[in-house]
Amino acid sequence: MDQSPPGEKRPPFRTSFFYGWVIAAVSAFTLFFSGPGQTYSVSTFIDSYISEFGWSRSLVSGMYSMGTLAAGLMMGVMGNLFDRRGHRVMTTVVAVSLGLACLWMSVVSNSTMLLAGFLMIRLLGQGSMSLSSSTLPPQWFISRRGLALSLASVGGVISSAFLPPLNTWIIRNYGWQMGWRTWALLLVVVMAPVAYFIIRDRPEDVGLWPDGVERSWTSSDPAGIVVEDDAWTVREAMGTRSFWLLLFCRMIPSAIVTGLVFHQVSVMAEVGLPVEAAALVLSAMALVRLPVVLVAGQVADRVPPRFLIAGAQGGLLVGMAVLLLASSVETALVYGAMIGVVMSFEIIAGGVIWPEYYGRLHLSSIRGVSMMAGVIGSALGPLPYGFAYDVLGSYNQAIIVSMVFPLLGMVAALMATRPAKKL
Repeated sequence: MDQSPPGEKRPPFRTSFFYGWVIAAVSAFTLFFSGPGQTYSVSTFIDSYISEFGWSRSLVSGMYSMGTLAAGLMMGVMGNLFDRRGHRVMTTVVAVSLGLACLWMSVVSNSTMLLAGFLMIRLLGQGSMSLSSSTLPPQWFISRRGLALSLASVGGVISSAFLPPLNTWIIRNYGWQMGWRTWALLLVVVMAPVAYFIIRDRPEDVGLWPDGVERSWTSSDPAGIVVEDDAWTVREAMGTRSFWLLLFCRMIPSAIVTGLVFHQVSVMAEVGLPVEAAALVLSAMALVRLPVVLVAGQVADRVPPRFLIAGAQGGLLVGMAVLLLASSVETALVYGAMIGVVMSFEIIAGGVIWPEYYGRLHLSSIRGVSMMAGVIGSALGPLPYGFAYDVLGSYNQAIIVSMVFPLLGMVAALMATRPAKKL
């Protein structure tokens, strides 16, 4: 019996192994290579810029925030491009472009170039590469989205564990310029070909069904996409209360975690810990995430994701309290572990809730707006912490004030119930 969706050609290959798992693996690879644009990687270069050019921490924080904010405002456009051009084409183009952006960062010589570089790596790395890895698996999976997204998230876990110590080693031995050039080369010669030759946009494109399981044909879309529930456009989604509550929840951990990780070396130094401790804490975050993210995927397939988001907000609050009390490497590692758990559940629950609430058809466009909120949040994070340190000589006051936001996030998440589309 032909298991292909109606009107679709049979794929050029048929195997007993569902190709969606390959898609989950390449999404993990994509998320790994988003690293050069992620704060955990960029933070290892910050002190080099300050030392090399004599810039203040507030100036560099401001450039980073402005570049990130500009990148965030462009993520809606990027989401639309992913929906229109497809993941295969867009991920390939973004990988090459991010490689060129890394090359640019290796020749920065003034603050204007730094601002432009931050804009490019944040738009292409933290924004677009992450968008690809978070929206491609949900196209291939419906009932097992949580598991597929958890497998894809392993790439981000490995990246956040691997890049900080590697970057630190390269910078110390070969200079910060070589650090950026290494990633430029790898993105162009490794990531881009993988994206082009392996990614397929949807199971329907190769005659398969989501999850590899035949379903009732319910879509009238001319593209022949299986739609398991109502398909919302961006405009329709924006008309629901839950959409805005989820955006608010997305911004909170993005702003706080980005701000703290961006200043990680300085935050650890404030309590008398060396630069190696800062890298160790980042690695602890990642090592904890590796097993937790797999558990989170299983849980997200069984528990309403809004409850998981609320729990992640509460965990963030507790983690910040631990950071305020940190006075040793051991305490700092506890803080890092807690943030790792929070990030695991927040990422998986966020990846599941958008297609569950608003469908697959316009997912990249909707997630593009969600990513916009997240990137804007990360833009707002570093500046107040850097300003507090420059003016007050400590990060504690900024941390205490920002603890109110996870409390609000818990309430918002619980209020974000699944919307019902009006007929």
